[in-house]
Amino acid sequence: MRIAILSANPNLYSTQRLLEAAMQRGHEGLVVNHLNCQVMIEGGKPSLLYDGQELDNLDAIIPRIGASVTDYGCAVVRQFEMMKVFTTAKSQAITRSRNKLRSLQVLSKAGVGLPKTIFANHPKNGDVIQLIKLVGGPPVVIKLLEGTQGIGVVLAETAKTAKSTIEAFYGLKKNVLIQEFVAEAKGSDIRAFVVGGRVVGAIRRQGLEGEFRSNIHRGGNAVAVQLTADEEQTAIEAARALGLKVAGVDMLPSERGPLVLEVNSSPGLEGIETATGIDIATEIIVYIEDKIRADEGDMVGV
Repeated sequence: MRIAILSANPNLYSTQRLLEAAMQRGHEGLVVNHLNCQVMIEGGKPSLLYDGQELDNLDAIIPRIGASVTDYGCAVVRQFEMMKVFTTAKSQAITRSRNKLRSLQVLSKAGVGLPKTIFANHPKNGDVIQLIKLVGGPPVVIKLLEGTQGIGVVLAETAKTAKSTIEAFYGLKKNVLIQEFVAEAKGSDIRAFVVGGRVVGAIRRQGLEGEFRSNIHRGGNAVAVQLTADEEQTAIEAARALGLKVAGVDMLPSERGPLVLEVNSSPGLEGIETATGIDIATEIIVYIEDKIRADEGDMVGV
């Protein structure tokens, strides 16, 4: 097969590992910078140009779309979908997962465990205090809707700090979520890596001392962990609800069960492969092989 990894940076660990895994499985792998793709729209003949040349004869793509270029990246993925190229992440699922509010709404409808969260349109002074009380705070977690890798996430330990932080974000015309602080997590979370409807690996991430954010990008460390049945099922249901076949599901352990923080449509491989020793990249390639083989079998039976 001919498999393209859509990535703006060919030197990233995840991009290189996926390329390596595809080639080791006997496929032709290539890295395509989606920002250099041009979408050709024509009646009955969708196509793509890459660096001025038509890009065709691809069997599958693995989107690695950065959060800052979600709209353009998803337009490229959508074009591949129209060209009948298999993708490990549909454009709609990527868009849905990138919007924190929308993804939480979808997960809530699916019955997935979530931290209590509030979104409001620039509330008045008195209303801010009421919103903080509704999520059980202080302390409360305040999140920018578009933040990634722990950026734009603030722990406000007092009502006064929470109020001033929320008002500051609103003053910058930024939308925020106000979320309960789960103290029993003790600065740790769980990242479950889901491929094709099953968990293929999981890690527990612990933040630095005094840091409530456990993201590895923020200096946290990771160790392999065996999920409970509840945690595994929650991760699978969360990925399924958002329509993601390859996803990193971030959960907080809590007294009322696992609570999903976020579902990442382009989860990094380095942290989880290093901590677990599991070849996640090959799991993704094998999933592609199985899906395309199954689709071909369905076509034969038509």
